Amino acid sequence: MIEVHGLTKKYGAVRAVHDVSFRLEAGVINGFVGPNGAGKSTTIRMMVGLDRPTSGHCLIDGRPYARLAAPLRAVGALLDVEAIHPGRSGRDHLRILARTHGIGARRADELLEMVGLVGSASRRVGGYSLGMRQRLGLAAALLGDPAALLLDEPANGLDPDGIIWIRSLLRGLAREGRAILVSSHLMGELAQTVDRLIVLGRGRVLADASLAELVSRNATRVVHTRTEQPDRLELLLREREAAVARRPDGSCEVTGMTADEVAVLAHHAGILLYENTTVPASLEDAYLTLTRGNNR
Repeated sequence: MIEVHGLTKKYGAVRAVHDVSFRLEAGVINGFVGPNGAGKSTTIRMMVGLDRPTSGHCLIDGRPYARLAAPLRAVGALLDVEAIHPGRSGRDHLRILARTHGIGARRADELLEMVGLVGSASRRVGGYSLGMRQRLGLAAALLGDPAALLLDEPANGLDPDGIIWIRSLLRGLAREGRAILVSSHLMGELAQTVDRLIVLGRGRVLADASLAELVSRNATRVVHTRTEQPDRLELLLREREAAVARRPDGSCEVTGMTADEVAVLAHHAGILLYENTTVPASLEDAYLTLTRGNNR
């Protein structure tokens, strides 16, 4: 388990992170989202000791990261892939990290195969694409077979096949009982991957809830309806204080009434509906609602 307690980081008069607290539990994939500058990367860096918090602390199985005897075996972190030495080969990068923890060279080769870099293992990292560096960074995070993973934008630079691959990989790692934190701007991908979502805005936690709970609380369902009499239907809907948005094709998007209520209203008025469907609430809608007004 990883516990974050009141993490705060100030740079002079600027408070980048303010009193951030949350827990990461075994077997759970946590999404970590927020506008640019919300404090996501700074929070992760404080969790692994790369930035010193102004106040607050992070405990990994009851200990700060700096006091872990073998940190690679406890927490794997994917942060800045541009920091990998460009003159080393992918294989050497992993083997050098492995030696710091007494991990055998075979583990590096296993991970190169897992992330699809066997054919490029002898090439210098400076010649890798962004997607390849991301794969190498993920291999490094997994090197010590850690119980927890902290991943900052792991799908950045990956092609569609790579995004599907990492989604499957993360689900498998969670099933093995690992605690996972994934920072990302890809709402559609997170909706298919995470179990919980932690939302930051202006350095504060705006929400920390299961995916289903967060969407149900913060996203509004919309009824999409198409009729032979859109003007008349719109007037009737507005009389009942529903919000109506007309689309270029003449159809209406209705909020404030259910599809059944729209259907009953149209039936009583003798209006024929060609289409009357509920558009499911989305994570993207919930995110926009939560973060509105919380950009830096």
